[in-house]
Order: sequence, then C-alpha cells, then structure tokens
Amino acid sequence: MSPLRRMQEPVPERVDVRLVAIAAEHVRQVGARRVTVVGIAEEAGMTHANVYRYFPSKEALIDAVVADALKPVELMMADIAGAPDPADDKLERLTLALAHAYRDLAANDRAIFELYADIANANRSVARRHRGRVFMFVERVVDEGAAIGVFHLRDRETALSFLTDMLFRFSHPSAILLDAGRPKEVMERRFSVLIGVALRALVGGFV
Repeated sequence: MSPLRRMQEPVPERVDVRLVAIAAEHVRQVGARRVTVVGIAEEAGMTHANVYRYFPSKEALIDAVVADALKPVELMMADIAGAPDPADDKLERLTLALAHAYRDLAANDRAIFELYADIANANRSVARRHRGRVFMFVERVVDEGAAIGVFHLRDRETALSFLTDMLFRFSHPSAILLDAGRPKEVMERRFSVLIGVALRALVGGFV
C-alpha cells in the first residue's frame, strides 16, 4: 500500500473515546443517575463486559465524561499561562477566561456542567485533578510575576490562598449555577472589579 493511500484512509476512532462520547450523550438525554453501562454498550455495539475493559466502573466512565468536557478549559489556560505577555496582564486574562469558559459550558452544555458540579461537591478525584491543574497555571503566572518584580508578595502561600478564595466565587461550579440567571455582563463587571483589586494587592505587596 502506498504512503499516499495510507494517509487518505480514515483513522479508526479509539474505543474509549467513542464510549466517552456515547456516555456524554446519554448524560444529556437522561441524566447521570439513569445512565447505564448496558445502555452505553448496546449503542456502541458491544457487551457491557467489553466496556469494563476500558473503564472499570460506571463512575470511572462518568468521570471520563467530565474530564473530557474540562480538557479545553485546561488547554486554554495552558496557552494563556505560556504566552509572552506581562504577568499582571496574563493573570487577569487567565482568571477572566476561566470564569468565561465555565459560564459558557454551563450555558451550552448544562447537563454536563451540572454533572461536574455534583462531582466537585463530592470532591471526586477527577474534580481535584482539574482544580489542581487550574491553580497550577495561576501559580505559574504569580511566580513569574514575582520573579521579575511585577508582583511583590509578602508571603507566597498567603497570596495564592487569597487568589484561590477570590476565584472560588466565580469559578466553583455550584456558584456558577447559582448565578446562571444573572446577566453575563453584570457578572463580568463584578469579576473584573474583583480581579482588579487582587492585581493591585499583588503589585502593591499587600498580601
């Protein structure tokens, strides 16, 4: 077979990716509690025993659905954190983009976002890993700003805790669901004021 022929042939979809996509659609249709491994297996054209070859439990498969939905948020934050912009600008962009991404996910894929909220409230490992990655990017930008003298931190851990507390109000999924009925421009204005105060605190060495 020629190299050109091989390049033109479609790459078969990975089974685990297909199972996650089917499970996500089932969550949207009936809710996570009513999703069954048997139903997912039937749509995938396999036995439920085969599903367990890829995911050891229904919970693991549901967690994979949430992780897949949150992956674009993590990639977006990685891009912003790695950009060659000033640290204070990056921190503002990073936090605003995080709040926007969550609100957009809640508006455009409510069932999946509600599932994420439930998993976050239960403190399951997939939510902890996502939260850890999110704050890893925040820490990276704060450390970068401190290293070049943009931020003046009295105490690094106190400053990071301050940012964590600030972000909680506008990035925890439960808070976002509570605010879902509020106009987007109002929430953006409120968060912009808060991040402006946080930036002044970091630049001025108040925390």
